[in-house]
Amino acid sequence: MLYLGCPQWSSNHWRGRVFTRSCQPRNMLSEYAQVFNSVEGNTSFYADPSRQTILNWKNAVPEHFRFTFKLPQRISHESGLVNCQHDLLGWFKLFEPLHENIGSIMIQLPKSFSPADFNTLEQFLRLLPSDLRFSLEVRHLGFYRKDDIERKLNQLLMAQQIDRIMMDTRALFNEPATTEAIIDAQRKKPRLPVHVIATAQQPIVRFVGCSVLEQNTLTYKPWLNKIKQWLNDGLSPYIFFHTADNIDAPFLARQFITDLAVEHPVLAPFPSEKEATQSTLF
Repeated sequence: MLYLGCPQWSSNHWRGRVFTRSCQPRNMLSEYAQVFNSVEGNTSFYADPSRQTILNWKNAVPEHFRFTFKLPQRISHESGLVNCQHDLLGWFKLFEPLHENIGSIMIQLPKSFSPADFNTLEQFLRLLPSDLRFSLEVRHLGFYRKDDIERKLNQLLMAQQIDRIMMDTRALFNEPATTEAIIDAQRKKPRLPVHVIATAQQPIVRFVGCSVLEQNTLTYKPWLNKIKQWLNDGLSPYIFFHTADNIDAPFLARQFITDLAVEHPVLAPFPSEKEATQSTLF
């Protein structure tokens, strides 16, 4: 199974382009899930949702839909993965109604979390429950040197069946910084080597494209064969498509899946396109 999505499920810019023109914020997840089968749940990184909000999310998506929520920054960044077991268990409990719809819980570590903190990471991973899937994004360059440290990290993730997140920002950083959105994205997004590896059953790729969609083809072209290989190997890859302002992220996802040439719901008409077709019939 191939899971495709964007870094968010709601955007006013998507009304009339992806969503129906009158789509209200409370209905955006439902319309999003008509096309995409996964999403990056970045809101969980900044604040905990209410129990009712979690139930609303569950009721808005079909059974096959998968969220990839980020672990809160208070655990991954502020606490540095230390002395957080009680908070961690409480967070898992909060999201319990959605456990069946969680494809992966993403642990995004700050750039300051270095190989010197490896033992802390190892101890933290032992706290994770076995009934949920997890993925890890490291941002310190010390984990990207193809040396003993990186091999040790990969071996740890393989042993724990945790997916190593691959973030591909090459297209973004190859683009001239001509708009505020691009400048902001280049400031916030990490510029890291792309080391392609599947350490578990659900390799996760976060692809950050440039603003001219067609120009992303050369950058993501090698991913096409890799995704097909993973699918042939029985893996279930997740691919999330970003742009600097994410306005065109859904269209980048559709362009990619068209080039991949496999069946996927993203190839179906967006709710906005269905609405336009229906309006021409009357």
